[in-house]
Amino acid sequence: MSFQDFQLSEAVVHGAQRIGYVEPSPIQLQAIPRILQQKDLIASAQTGTGKTAAFGLPILSMLGASTGVTRCVILEPTRELAIQVEQAFQDFAAFTDLRVAVLFGGVGYGVQKKALQDGADIIVATPGRFLDLLQQGELSLKGVSILVLDEVDRMLDMGFLPDVRRIVQACPTKRQTLLFSATIPQEIERLSQWCLSNPEKIDIGERRSPAESVTHAFYPVAAAQKFDLLIALLEKTDFQSVLIFCRTKDGADRIARQLLQQQHTVAVLHSNRSQQERIEALDGFKNGRYEVMVATDIAARGIDIAGVSHVINYDVPQHPEDYVHRIGRTGRAQSIGDAFTLMTAEELPHVQAIELFISSKVPRLKIEGFPYLFTMLFQEEKAAKMLRNVRGVRTSKGYSYGARSRK
Repeated sequence: MSFQDFQLSEAVVHGAQRIGYVEPSPIQLQAIPRILQQKDLIASAQTGTGKTAAFGLPILSMLGASTGVTRCVILEPTRELAIQVEQAFQDFAAFTDLRVAVLFGGVGYGVQKKALQDGADIIVATPGRFLDLLQQGELSLKGVSILVLDEVDRMLDMGFLPDVRRIVQACPTKRQTLLFSATIPQEIERLSQWCLSNPEKIDIGERRSPAESVTHAFYPVAAAQKFDLLIALLEKTDFQSVLIFCRTKDGADRIARQLLQQQHTVAVLHSNRSQQERIEALDGFKNGRYEVMVATDIAARGIDIAGVSHVINYDVPQHPEDYVHRIGRTGRAQSIGDAFTLMTAEELPHVQAIELFISSKVPRLKIEGFPYLFTMLFQEEKAAKMLRNVRGVRTSKGYSYGARSRK
C-alpha cells in the first residue's frame, strides 16, 4: 500500500513523497484512515514508528487551504520535540499554503508572537509557553477543531498533565482529539476518558528488541578505567558521528570537557542547556561540525538525528526500555550502525534487566591491547552472586540496589 491509496490530498501526498516516504508504517496504516474519518483516537506507539506522519498527513489534508485561523493544536513535552514536529509539518505542507507556528519556552516572545499575528493554521507547542501566550491574549482557540496530545506518557513524567488539562478545557468541546503515547498508565487512561469521545484504539506494541541493522555489545571495565576505555574505543573505531549517553547532566558535562581535551569536536545536549545552546548542539551535530555529541536521555526519545554511525552508552541505562531507545539512534533508515555499552560491576543488575527485557544475551567484548585492570566482571557469575547478596543487605535497610530514580 502507498500513501496515494489513502484519501489524502494530492498536495500532502506530494509533500510526503518529496521527503522520501514510500510505504506507510503500521501506525500510519491504522491511524490515517481513522483520523480522516474524524474519529477520536488513542494510539499506543513507540517513538520512531512514524507517528508524526500518522497524524500530520491526515490533519493537513483535512485542513485544506489556509484561513489564518488556528484550527489545530499539537502539544509536545519538550522543546526539541516541538521543533522536530513543526519541521515535519512544514515538510509535509510544502505544496500547500498552510502556516505552522511553534511555541516553546527558553527564548524570547518576539518571533513566536509574530508567527501568531501572521495567522497560524497549526500550532505546535510545549504546554508552559502555550498557556503563557494564551493568558497574554496572544492566541485564540475558538476555531480549534483538532487537538493532538503527543508523547503523553512523557508529559505525565514531566508533571505537565495539569497544564494539559487547562489547555483541553480552553479548547472547544466540539473537536477531534488524538492522543499518542508509548504507554497508557492509569492516569493517562483517566485523562483520555475525560477529554476524548468514543475513541478508536490502536496498539502498535512496545519495541523490546534492537533493530536488526544495529550491532551491539557490552564492554566490561573497572570503574576507574571507564573513560580510558571510551577513548580507546573512539581511537579504534572508524566512525562518522558518535552519540554518547550519560546518566546525569553533570556526567555529560564532565565527559564532554575530557573529550575536548582529547581534541574531539564535541556538542552537549541536556535539559540544563539554554534553548539556543541546545539548538546549536543539534544543528552542529547534524551538519557534521561536531563529530561527537554527549547527551542525557533527552536525546534518546523522539529526537531524530539521521546518520549517527555509532552510539556509546557511557553509563548503562537504568531502565531497560531506554537501552532500546538509545541504541536505536543509530542504524536508522536502512543504514547499519554499532552500539557499545561500557559496563562496570555495579551496573551488572541493569545489564541483566536489559537482557531480560530484550530476551537476548548481549556479547561481552574486550579491546585487544587495552591494559585492563582486574574487575569481577571478568568472572561475571561470581560478581552477580556477590551483588545479589549486597542487594539483600541493602533491602533489609529499607532500599534496594538499582532502584528507579529520575535525574
